[in-house]
Amino acid sequence: MNEIYEWMDQIKEAHKDLVTMHYLGSTYETRPIYYFKISLPSNRKKKIVWMDCGIHAREWISVAFCQWFIREILQHHSHNSVIHKALKHIDFYIVPVFNIDGFVYSWTTDRLWRKSRSPYENGMCHGVDLNRNFDSNWCTIGASKNCSSITFCGSRPASEPEVQSLSRLVSSLKSDMLAFLTMHSYGQLILLPYGYTQEPSVNHNEQLSVGQVAASKIAEKHGMQYKVGSASHILYFNSGSSRDWAKDLGIPFSYTFELRDNGTYGFILPEDQIEPTCEEVMDGILSIVDYLNEKHFNSALSIFSGTLWMNMSFSIVIGTYFSLY
Repeated sequence: MNEIYEWMDQIKEAHKDLVTMHYLGSTYETRPIYYFKISLPSNRKKKIVWMDCGIHAREWISVAFCQWFIREILQHHSHNSVIHKALKHIDFYIVPVFNIDGFVYSWTTDRLWRKSRSPYENGMCHGVDLNRNFDSNWCTIGASKNCSSITFCGSRPASEPEVQSLSRLVSSLKSDMLAFLTMHSYGQLILLPYGYTQEPSVNHNEQLSVGQVAASKIAEKHGMQYKVGSASHILYFNSGSSRDWAKDLGIPFSYTFELRDNGTYGFILPEDQIEPTCEEVMDGILSIVDYLNEKHFNSALSIFSGTLWMNMSFSIVIGTYFSLY
């Protein structure tokens, strides 16, 4: 984690034209959580794509991906058309490591540690599953009130300082946020809301089709197959997740990405799979960004839509005229 902190300082200093680093909040063990805002200078308010990595401590590949994503955005924004267009209209907010206490513990003490590190039951057990602690049907299904469980949901919704910090910031930005992306492992899945019900979200079909395009882009890179669907349909029921909470806030696109693999190595993904995993998922994420570009910022499409509307209106008027005579 100290290396990641140093890397964040280096990124901030090397890319002052695009990057600002901000304090999100503090962990239980008083480590600072930072996020990057990657943005082209502009006088107008822009839309937002959110990404966080490392909500579960043992999912190291997710942390590696956030670093990869940041590097790719910064190195290729001038000649990658998707990134270049996005930065004209979108600011990227990225949390490289969210569950820092748990991440440190997974390096020093228990490689497969999942939760945060706050004490419960007078220190008899430690840690909350931060992805069960959000205020979205909190602790109703797929979560535990037993503090020794790996899916312990905490003492109340947003009981943990990490979740409080994220909830506060995202809630303040929700009207401008187009997508909320939270990176996990493993399973090779692109998960949509919801985990707590099998009822579809308001724009389920749109989210599904965009997710399926992302999965096809991932497969094109190295042949890895990702399954797409609601968490309750293709994984398991769970409540209190950040993905569902973000969707409940009204953010249009909310996805959990479960990166490699399918269980051969699980959380202990070999080092030689880091780069190909990041490469393929980068293509998948950029397909989502490209969709947002086309949907919200394609001026040609807007002109076409206006022309189409005028033509339709004219046809209706002419049709009405002839029907009257």
